[in-house]
Amino acid sequence: MPVITTIEDLRQLARRRVPRMFYEYVDSGSWTEATYHANANDFQKIKLRQRVAINVENRTTRSEMLGQSVSMPVAIAPAGLTGMQCADGEILVARAAQEFGIPFTLSTMSICSIEDVAAHTSAPFWFQLYMVKDRDFVRRLIERAKVAHCPALLLAMDLQVVGQRHRDLKNGIRSSRRFTVANILNILTKPRWAFGMLGTRRHGFGNLLGHVKGVDDMNTLRHWISREFDPALDWNDVAWIRRQWKGKLVLKGIMDMEDARLALDTGADALIVSNHGGRQLDGAPSSISSLKAIVDAVGDKMEVHVDSGIRSGQDVLKAIAMGAKGTYVGRAVLYGLGALGQAGVAMALEMIRKELDLTMAFCGETAIRAVTSKVLLQAKA
Repeated sequence: MPVITTIEDLRQLARRRVPRMFYEYVDSGSWTEATYHANANDFQKIKLRQRVAINVENRTTRSEMLGQSVSMPVAIAPAGLTGMQCADGEILVARAAQEFGIPFTLSTMSICSIEDVAAHTSAPFWFQLYMVKDRDFVRRLIERAKVAHCPALLLAMDLQVVGQRHRDLKNGIRSSRRFTVANILNILTKPRWAFGMLGTRRHGFGNLLGHVKGVDDMNTLRHWISREFDPALDWNDVAWIRRQWKGKLVLKGIMDMEDARLALDTGADALIVSNHGGRQLDGAPSSISSLKAIVDAVGDKMEVHVDSGIRSGQDVLKAIAMGAKGTYVGRAVLYGLGALGQAGVAMALEMIRKELDLTMAFCGETAIRAVTSKVLLQAKA
């Protein structure tokens, strides 16, 4: 195995080890993928101030997100089909996050269910909710998150309709033709992945199968999913969720100052500046370029977090310097999972932590919670 020192090394290894259809589900965006690439590229345009002759002993990356102590201001972003990057993937990522001291967020569209993750971990995890037309199912899903003692609910605001992702369509990821001859032949070249999948019973959407009325297999479930995402979602629905959920509520997918101000009126505890990793509206600005305006719009009235494009500790530092109280990593963690399982996730998180710590030192900072825009040469992407 090659020496691994970067997230890019993990990505390359994951590309070799994970079947193409599932790898490209992660490593792609919608339409031209311009926004997907801008998310990461725009971080590189933000430059840092190198400082010298400042005592940078006793550094700490510890912080808080939603009142929860974290070893660094990073949470694991919710990601559908995580359990198809590696067998039992959500459980493995949750365990790695628990050991590292940061929050893990489970997606509604996960392979391992809420109950599975709760049974195999001891740290409370966050849950991400998609609003669907079947409000009774939504209500029951929220109750299941309560039973699992999830302290935070992340409501996805940006998936009323599903963006067109060309690579998913070509790979059959969203059709009943998922396992084409080409896909099967490709899977045969990934023996490590295949043997792992043979050793687990978790192959479908664990939060949905057995919980949706009238759905008892993957074919009927696909039809249910295709018709259930709710294009009528509005702020009244957010208020309804707030009444159902008394824990921390986070609104994910805010990219506009007007929407940020409306989010304040819902009683939510935080919002996430996010374009869904470039998987929805192609042509939207990057999340990091939208961050400062949204921070200015809500002030200190609610926490502002950011996701999409974060691949390094330097990206985390830049986001915090621009006003974010927390960040989320998705693809970087999934590359680690696909490459080396739980050990790969731990490796990705340690890379991010170490780069954050060293970059703080180079910038003359000793505490991430004290970092301001003064560490930046350019305060806006």
